[in-house]
Amino acid sequence: MTASAETIRISEIFGPTIQGEGMLIGQPTVFVRTGGCDYRCSWCDTLHAVDSAYRQDWTPMDAEAIWQEVRDLSGGRPLMVSLSGGNPAIQPLKSLIRRGKNDGYRFAIETQGSIARDWFADLDVLVLSPKPPSSGMETDWDVLADCLEAAGKAPRIALKFVIFDDADYAFAREASLRFPELPVYLQPGNHTPPPPEDDDARIDLDGIMDRMLWLVDKVTADYWFSATVLPQLHVLLWGNKRGV
Repeated sequence: MTASAETIRISEIFGPTIQGEGMLIGQPTVFVRTGGCDYRCSWCDTLHAVDSAYRQDWTPMDAEAIWQEVRDLSGGRPLMVSLSGGNPAIQPLKSLIRRGKNDGYRFAIETQGSIARDWFADLDVLVLSPKPPSSGMETDWDVLADCLEAAGKAPRIALKFVIFDDADYAFAREASLRFPELPVYLQPGNHTPPPPEDDDARIDLDGIMDRMLWLVDKVTADYWFSATVLPQLHVLLWGNKRGV
């Protein structure tokens, strides 16, 4: 298939499994992972869907072809479809979302909030995950506000932060003050992300859990009772394994 304006670059489609993090943790989900990203986070754990060096592994698909694969995986029974990446906001996903919602499916997306799209208003869940200082990226708060405006009042919206250190924690606190109306989810970062060619790479689970305990202590000591602290459940269950 020749890439076009309505072609979506797909890294992988998998499930049903469970959502491993954030406000939908534990919920049965099919994942549509797109290829390409406008960020290069230092600790990225999905480089196979981010780095253009792996674009030969991405498949150009139209919305109908993607949708048939999602239906096959889910047995035609509606559930949550998570649009992820990379940064899925790069892709033209409006037709896919509308096609799926016509069949009774629900759609969630997680994005860093660097690109606003009008089809955010068609989502059921929008998770904005600004990247903290440890990522090496910078957040444009005006663009993130544009994302909220594009979404309007239709989807449930939340902020989610990956936390590695004190600077990341302070970043999350600042963001929550900028957008006090949004629920906040915090998770410890995986400091042993897999290389793209090895989805079964060693993971320092003890180190991740140590950071989880540190994060719980930080939140409770600061009386930040509106924040929700969660692990990456898929990391606890499967480590760095892909497609789960």
